[in-house]
Amino acid sequence: MVTEGPVSSDGQVGSDGLVGSVAQRRARLVRRHLLDGSGRSTAEVARAVLALHATDPATVYLSTLARARTLTLEDVATAMYDERSLVRLLAMRRTLFVVPRETVPVVHHAASLDVAATLRRTLLKQLRTLPTDPELPEDLEGWLAEVEAGVERAAAELGSASGTQLSAAEPLLRTALLPTTDKAYDVRRAITSPVLTLMGAEGRIVRGRPLGTWASRQHTWEPVTAVWPDGIPSLDRDEAKVRLVEGYLERFGPVTETDVAWWTGWPLGATRKAINQLETVDVGDGLMALGHDVDPVDVPAEAAALLPALDPTPMGWKQRDWFLPEDWSSLYDRMGNVGPTVWWCGEVVGAWATQKDGRVVTRLLTDRGAAAAKAVDEAAEQLQERLGGAAISPSFPTPLSRELSAG
Repeated sequence: MVTEGPVSSDGQVGSDGLVGSVAQRRARLVRRHLLDGSGRSTAEVARAVLALHATDPATVYLSTLARARTLTLEDVATAMYDERSLVRLLAMRRTLFVVPRETVPVVHHAASLDVAATLRRTLLKQLRTLPTDPELPEDLEGWLAEVEAGVERAAAELGSASGTQLSAAEPLLRTALLPTTDKAYDVRRAITSPVLTLMGAEGRIVRGRPLGTWASRQHTWEPVTAVWPDGIPSLDRDEAKVRLVEGYLERFGPVTETDVAWWTGWPLGATRKAINQLETVDVGDGLMALGHDVDPVDVPAEAAALLPALDPTPMGWKQRDWFLPEDWSSLYDRMGNVGPTVWWCGEVVGAWATQKDGRVVTRLLTDRGAAAAKAVDEAAEQLQERLGGAAISPSFPTPLSRELSAG
């Protein structure tokens, strides 16, 4: 339910619209997203932004280091793989996220299960319409259930295993979809990855440690019981959707309805249904905030941060003009994926990259004075030291990130 009217400085419906002003939105962003570097743990960082983007594995580490100045790369790995305080799962917009363990049931039931349903339909359609090796029986649903049961048994026996190891233990995973054209991209494809991805989205197995370095894009799989002995806790799907939107508003608000629909990946009908279950306030310019979240916050004196590609902050809104420079085209790729960005007091003022020798370089697109430039230089030096010479290549490079990384 939405209360009409912008909100004044005393938190009541008024006419000055302070809560929805650019200055207030930037101030909230700095404080709530820990862009002052004050985070104390990986879990705290993830909670601050609800979920960390994990399509590019390095993003999880870099997003955390930017928000928690005292943490190391090893601290992040420990939180994910030893303490299991965070779990990697496919969720909103069919994107990989690392989610605080206590929030997983909400994200799983609100978003992951919808993704899983789409993945299952797609895989079954491919199995029905494409030639396979070997040929499959008519009862594809029953056959696929047999494959999945075999994967669960293998995961339980092995404890932690790569896709290759699981397909060795369950040979049906090596079933292949065969090409039907002479196109270069149309090749023989084993169903290993689609089946494991589907089972992960359904919460039957979970992603484990990477294969290789901390920035590796390959990982192991484990039975879901490695994290939850009885499986992911159950939650009503409609309730989960409301709680997910509430969590998003608490961390990213004020936002527009379009922002909510884009971030969740839901159609407008489902988006509005969830929003209408919450007490929200119209703070002007199409922006809404939770009814209890209308008090202005202090604008931070200074806060510099180097956020990685696909970081959850610049990817948190569909409508981004209020924190981007006037010419931002070099910061995003054609698909809307953001590259590494330099932040100052809640706005993007430039970009950064690592070069082959591990050196962190920056370029400011907006002049915010000597203090800002000095703070950005210090943040770059600190990050370079903490990365220990590692060179990071974004999965979706932008024009500016390519230029900077090349030197």
